[in-house]
Amino acid sequence: MTDFITKLSSKDPTPGGGGASALIGAVSAALCSMVANLTTGKKKYAEYQADIDEILSRLSNSIPTLLELIDKDAEVFEPLSAAYSAKDDELLEKALVTACSVPMELLKELANLVDIIEQLAVKGSKLAVSDVGVAASACRCAMESAVMNIYINTKMMKNVDYAKQVNAEAKQMLNDGITRCNAVYKQITEDLKCNF
Repeated sequence: MTDFITKLSSKDPTPGGGGASALIGAVSAALCSMVANLTTGKKKYAEYQADIDEILSRLSNSIPTLLELIDKDAEVFEPLSAAYSAKDDELLEKALVTACSVPMELLKELANLVDIIEQLAVKGSKLAVSDVGVAASACRCAMESAVMNIYINTKMMKNVDYAKQVNAEAKQMLNDGITRCNAVYKQITEDLKCNF
């Protein structure tokens, strides 16, 4: 973490916003895993055990995927940077499409995480419900950030139809994710707040 933050704060272009987005997503998934691990095997939540088992299985794949996307984002930036320097339109277009692929992959992974967050808000240990709220907030942030990294690339594409298609897909996932994460966050906040 220290190495990543140190590099992120330097003048090096990578890691950048894309890598940070993936890290924030991984933090959200890790919090979900913590809550599920605190819930599993507890008599109080026995009725949800099968669901918790499935959640833990899904997260065991999701967390490594999100962490891998940190490096993948840096990898796709290099050809894009080279394409800018080369002033070759065809090369640049190809690099822009590739650069969009990682934040889009991130967005799809985060969209799958939203369902887990919603489930844990109901089925997870109430002692860790605030962590579900933090996971919802982090997931929303990661989704908003991923879309930013899509838009910066689609904006420069010559193939406007393709750019519009990518933007529309991204916007739909973002709007759905934000609405659902906000609902979880709001409900948990209301449940935790003291009404003096």
